[in-house]
Amino acid sequence: MPNLFPTQQLESTPDPLLSRDKTAVRFGRSFKFDFEAGEFVLTPNGKVTETQDVEAWLEWCSKALRTARYKYLVYSRNYGQEYEELIGKGLTRAAIESEIKRITEETLKVDPRTAGVKNFTFTWDNGAVYFTCEVSNVRGEIGQISGSVVIG
Repeated sequence: MPNLFPTQQLESTPDPLLSRDKTAVRFGRSFKFDFEAGEFVLTPNGKVTETQDVEAWLEWCSKALRTARYKYLVYSRNYGQEYEELIGKGLTRAAIESEIKRITEETLKVDPRTAGVKNFTFTWDNGAVYFTCEVSNVRGEIGQISGSVVIG
């Protein structure tokens, strides 16, 4: 009968998505999306505009913050945010801001390109919270992204 508790170590290959090695992380490219209009940005000749490198990473960050986690089967269970859980909880403003910081950081740090999320600013307006934060990547480059959460 085979041993249920083997003592031999299995060889494993490191997951490149979990690696924080600066040289192993690829930034790649993406398509530019206008989140206000809800459409891809087109060039004058009608092709979709591409972004490269840091701009592609910032595009990913913006899209991840606008996508609800677990809602779309096309995305992995690690992709997207869970802001909807804040609706109707009756939390104080300080608690809501703290949760937005936590959720935003968890959402963005799934990507191996993201090194940090900080310097949040919040604006409250009729049951909605608008925020801006600073994101840094593993190369030390910094960008700014914005998001919003409807609370009530």
